[in-house]
Formats: sequence, structure tokens, C-alpha cells
Amino acid sequence: MKTIKLLIIFLFVATISCAQKSPRVQTEGKINDITIHIEYGAPSVKGRTVWGEMEKYNTVWRAGANENTTITFDKNASINGENLPAGKYGFFMIPKENGNWTVIFNKKNDAWGAFSYKAEEDALRAEIKPEYENKVQEQLNYSIESNHIVFSWDKVLISIPIK
Repeated sequence: MKTIKLLIIFLFVATISCAQKSPRVQTEGKINDITIHIEYGAPSVKGRTVWGEMEKYNTVWRAGANENTTITFDKNASINGENLPAGKYGFFMIPKENGNWTVIFNKKNDAWGAFSYKAEEDALRAEIKPEYENKVQEQLNYSIESNHIVFSWDKVLISIPIK
């Protein structure tokens, strides 16, 4: 009987995990001698208006889907000229209709969404100028390129300088 209960629990968890429409994705890379690991839920555009509708302007957003996006640095880093100690951070953004977007590295890294986000737990905030592409990036993507963490989704690209 115990085995059957465990099997049912396992199947339930597997079903829920596989049923997510925004798969959990991981990427890892190095900038200089800093290893960076990013884990995030990767939603797709699916013909929707992302910026300003699905993801509101001037509102803290979890920078992915479902569980918070997390970024881990194995060594101290400099983000846009500001020091950030080694560690694992919840990653958020504040998209804006005009001007720079705010990227946020928050000490709380185990939340679901931005519901429990608290600014007083921020380790670092940086203002980054977005780039706008003509081509749609269908599925949200993070990559580590040269000296930047690059976020791209829909027609927006955010390139976060790392040293």
C-alpha cells in the first residue's frame, strides 16, 4: 500500500512538472573567471502583447515565469559598475515604456513570482537601456555572451554588463 501511495505522489508531481507551459530552463557560462548560473521559466509570446499588457510597465516583474528567475555568481561581480557579492539572487526587472529598465538582484531567491518581493531585500539595482529588435524572440531566453548577461524576449533585448 505504501508503494502505491508513493507511486501516485510521484506521478502527480511528474504530471504537474511536465504540464507547465513555460518550461524551466538553465544556462551557465563564464565571464572572466566568474561562473554564472541562471535558472528561469521560459514563457512564449504566442501572439500576445507582452510589454505593457501581459507584463505591466513600471511594475516589478519576476523576469520569467512561475518560480522566480535566479542568478548565481560563484565570485564577486561588478554589475554596471556596482559591486555584487558572490551568491544566489532572485532576479527581477521593472520594464518601462520609455527610458531605462531597472534590473534587480534580490537577496530572496526562493519565491514564486513577485508577490512577496520587498525592495529592502535588494542587493543591487541597475538601470539598463533596452534595445528593441525588429524580429520577435518567441521564447524568453537568457544567455551569457562576452561580458554580458543577455535577456531577450519579444522584441526587447537587455544586455547587463558584468566584470
